[in-house]
Amino acid sequence: MLIERYDGNREALRPLFALADDSPMQISSYIDRGEVLVARDGGRIVGHAQVIETGEGGVFELKSLAVRPARQSEGLGRALVAAAITRCRERNGRRLIVSTATADIGNLRFYQRQGFRMCRIVQDAFGPSTGYPEGSAVNGIPLRDQVVFERDLGAD
Repeated sequence: MLIERYDGNREALRPLFALADDSPMQISSYIDRGEVLVARDGGRIVGHAQVIETGEGGVFELKSLAVRPARQSEGLGRALVAAAITRCRERNGRRLIVSTATADIGNLRFYQRQGFRMCRIVQDAFGPSTGYPEGSAVNGIPLRDQVVFERDLGAD
C-alpha cells in the first residue's frame, strides 16, 4: 500500500467522503479545502485523509477520513492518520484536531487508540440545519452531538 498526496479532481473521491459524512451539504462545504492524502493499493484508491488549516497557528484539522468498507480493519485508517500527523509536523503543526459524532462508538474508540484526547462537546451539531436528516442514528444512538478530539503533535 502507498499513501500519497492527491492532486486530482476531488469529486472523484466524493464516495469516500460520503463514507465519513452523511451530509452532502457538509461535504460540499469542505471537499475542496486543504490537502488530501490517499491510500492506494495497486493503483486503486482505498482510503483518504483530508487535513485542513484551522486558522489558528500550528493547529490542523483532520476533516475527513475513510477507508472502503471491504478494506477496513486492515490498519489503513491507522496508516492514514499516521501519514496525516507526519504531514502536519512537516508543516510545523503543533496540534491536530478531529471531530466525530458522540453516537459513533467505533470512531470514539478508533481516535482514542490513535492518541487523540477528547477536548470538547458541541451539542446539537447534527440535524436538519446542518444537512443531516431528522431522527438519524448511529448504532441505535440518536445522532445529535459532536465530540472534538485533539492530539499534541509533539508527543509520540
